[in-house]
Amino acid sequence: MCAQGSRLHGKVAIVTGGGSGFGAAIVQRFSKEGAKVILGDVNAENGQSVASQDPENIFFLQMDVTKADHWNAAIELAFDKFGRFDILVNNAGTSHRNKPTLEVTEAEWERVFDINVRGVFHSVQAAIPKWIEQGQGGSMINISSVGAARPRPGLVWYNASKGAVSNVTKGLAAEFGQYNIRVNNVCPLLSGTGLFSMFTGMEDTPENRQKFIGNVPLGRLTDPDDIANMCLYLASDEGSFVTGADMIVDGGKSI
Repeated sequence: MCAQGSRLHGKVAIVTGGGSGFGAAIVQRFSKEGAKVILGDVNAENGQSVASQDPENIFFLQMDVTKADHWNAAIELAFDKFGRFDILVNNAGTSHRNKPTLEVTEAEWERVFDINVRGVFHSVQAAIPKWIEQGQGGSMINISSVGAARPRPGLVWYNASKGAVSNVTKGLAAEFGQYNIRVNNVCPLLSGTGLFSMFTGMEDTPENRQKFIGNVPLGRLTDPDDIANMCLYLASDEGSFVTGADMIVDGGKSI
């Protein structure tokens, strides 16, 4: 983790799924760079735990990204507390377990698309009109996946949901660039945050991890800070001419 800085000084961010994994790392990185962060998560215990680490800059809001009124509440909170809203990270997501496609149930399919795609839909409906009204642009960062462009057996519907997210990102970037609204994807490899078995379909053992890592040129899984640092770049003024991009953070796995 880099030392505290000011690359996001004066900016206000909303980060969904901020109570753990990539989301928690993004929240912490943003707050250390001077942002005020509204951490949205369905899990109150996790969200409050992360927020308690920097209560002056991180504010927890229990939030279900599939519900439009929760999105409206998050953005209203940003304006009520800080008078502005600059950055949105759509990090909340889920997957079905890696397994034969014909074994995926309709309920599993619906949950994946509800959270991964409907959540982004509601974010767009809530955030973009506010950014246009605010007149200062905005940065939307969608956490997609390397699987969006490189799907594999066993995670067909999860990868399809992330493919939708990546496609939506490019369309939004093209449509709303005129308002200085930037929309980008960050596409991680899986990390070691407790989801190894879910994504690989293998037991999480040292042997199975090594087998997977053996196909990664840089020789490891994604660290949450890898994703946080890329989000920081896209959220900051340093990324001011980047939009519609797939920022692949996978150690070379998808080469």
